[in-house]
Amino acid sequence: MTDLSIPSEENQFLADHIGLMRRSYRHWTGRDLTPVRMTDAEAARYLFTAPLALLSHDTQPDPVFNYANRTALSLFGMSWEEMTSCPSRLSAEQDLQPERARLLQDVAEQGYSEGYRGVRVGRHGRRFEIEQAIVWNLRDERGLTLGQAACFRHWTWL
Repeated sequence: MTDLSIPSEENQFLADHIGLMRRSYRHWTGRDLTPVRMTDAEAARYLFTAPLALLSHDTQPDPVFNYANRTALSLFGMSWEEMTSCPSRLSAEQDLQPERARLLQDVAEQGYSEGYRGVRVGRHGRRFEIEQAIVWNLRDERGLTLGQAACFRHWTWL
């Protein structure tokens, strides 16, 4: 993704990146992230404001978030600029980072994981447990891995 500005009408809510997320989700799970009839631009607008958390990170050696919808931004207590400059490992407390790393390695090898549960922490130290999360590899039409994404609808403040 080249445009790191906050999703908006002006950039079609980052429709290209959402298209990648949708196609990859369908590839790995056999299901659709949004209704099939939606264009990527419609899905991008819908997902940015949806009542589920949707995030992705890139493939740097220390991956950095490159997308977060409004729900995820709120949960983590970050602005778009803060989130998209944050290494994704910092979403877990230091003692829980090995567990998170194992999950991401499993996803890297298997393509996706479903039903994940784990504790995450926001910018101000507020902790929450995510439940029934789905994590998947983002892959382009050539099969190249471009990052990983996660979504979850259920969380509990701790």
